[in-house]
Amino acid sequence: MNFSMNFLPILTESQVLENLKKNQNPFFQDYLAFYSSWLGGVVTDPHLMLVPMDDHMVTRGDGVFETMKSINRGVYLLDEHLDRFWRSAKTIYLEPPMTQDQMKQIILNLLKIADYPDTMIRAYLSRGPGNFSVNPYESVGPQFYLAITKLHPTPQEKYTQGVSLGLSQVPAKPSWLAQVKSCNYLPNVLMRKEAVDRHFDYIIGLDPEGFITEGPTENFMMLDKNNVLTYPMKDFILRGTTLVRLNQIAEAHGLKTTSRPIQVSELKSAQALFVVGTSFGILPIDKFEETPINQGVISAKAQEIIQWILQDTATGPKRMLF
Repeated sequence: MNFSMNFLPILTESQVLENLKKNQNPFFQDYLAFYSSWLGGVVTDPHLMLVPMDDHMVTRGDGVFETMKSINRGVYLLDEHLDRFWRSAKTIYLEPPMTQDQMKQIILNLLKIADYPDTMIRAYLSRGPGNFSVNPYESVGPQFYLAITKLHPTPQEKYTQGVSLGLSQVPAKPSWLAQVKSCNYLPNVLMRKEAVDRHFDYIIGLDPEGFITEGPTENFMMLDKNNVLTYPMKDFILRGTTLVRLNQIAEAHGLKTTSRPIQVSELKSAQALFVVGTSFGILPIDKFEETPINQGVISAKAQEIIQWILQDTATGPKRMLF
């Protein structure tokens, strides 16, 4: 701050814009384009990619979001992501200000404006600007925000050498909230902080009965001793679009899949463990807490499963080109 704490300047519109331009954020270089229904259009200057301070999404976490990706100008699982976006919105009684087809067209048009082959697509549906109240009826109406950012590829060695996984102490979300991709992500933030602080690549939680749930932004899967690709019961997880797609691909290759309660004790003796997410697809786990998985070797079957989803992401049928 370059002013006295005893004197707060009242800024003009031009001074606000000038000060915005001065502010630097190292991540701005990745921000390509931003659509705002509140602004009524698109901005490509990261300094102007703003949301109203009194938007209920900002003040109360009252909104839902979805994260998608494009690879080589093809959006992966676009319809599946938008279907989940709509389900999340319906669960919290939030009516989108447009149809799903209109939203899809905005996404594809914004990608053309961004004009970048590999991106992350971040969609937000908010309750809208209001009066800082918790009353959802005290807003001017739902708003749609959409940001396109550069996708940085996951280092190749993580697919071949694996990543580390820890067990979180952060309590699981209530079942109904875990199944909504809401903007209230404080537990997820604390889980990610815990992973960084404890020097794990990823971390997973436990439900109230002590069964495995999910990571802050990733699903968990296990190839168990019976050669079954297994993931946790849906009650305390958000069923990821990549997770669902991987199940479809695995079954098409003749590999049995199931959802059931998973005990912590099962992890150390599993054939393979994986984290599954939108940005990276699927990664093998070489170590859980301090225990190597499969003696620290990524098995041939695990490598095959990884290639299934990577190939599907790159050239599969569920891609929408722009």
